[in-house]
Amino acid sequence: MPIAVTGGSHGITLFASWAYNPKDPGYNYIGQVWKAICHYERILKSENIIMAGDFNSNVLWDKLNRKISHSMVVEKLTTLNIFSTYHKHLDLDQGVEEHPTYFMYRHKNRPYHIDYCFASADLITKLENVEVGTHDQWTDYSDHIPLIVSFKV
Repeated sequence: MPIAVTGGSHGITLFASWAYNPKDPGYNYIGQVWKAICHYERILKSENIIMAGDFNSNVLWDKLNRKISHSMVVEKLTTLNIFSTYHKHLDLDQGVEEHPTYFMYRHKNRPYHIDYCFASADLITKLENVEVGTHDQWTDYSDHIPLIVSFKV
């Protein structure tokens, strides 16, 4: 569901994501994001869009037996002029992330990048910084590591 964030000089439309629905065979995980994109496509064509959260996905798992892949979602968002802030800021391709956002079972040797902040092109031009916490800082609190994104005001 889109959330209008107001105040200051510019409002944004925020889509908070936790992609998981085991009761929707074939569309769990990244398939849930795909369904949201298709349902809210008209809104996603606007400016000041942020879609962020736990996508439970990475291009590394594109070949799993799913109807929708991570790459399909990234490509669809690109056609809507929405881009991963992490990948834009660090000039990295999907699948070669240098900073994990998740450690399975909190194990340091099970790192994955599955949390994202996508932003519309107008916000990408205002992207100031992207940082990811570390395993040592955060695993006492969660198996996920914060992805912190800053924009110029």
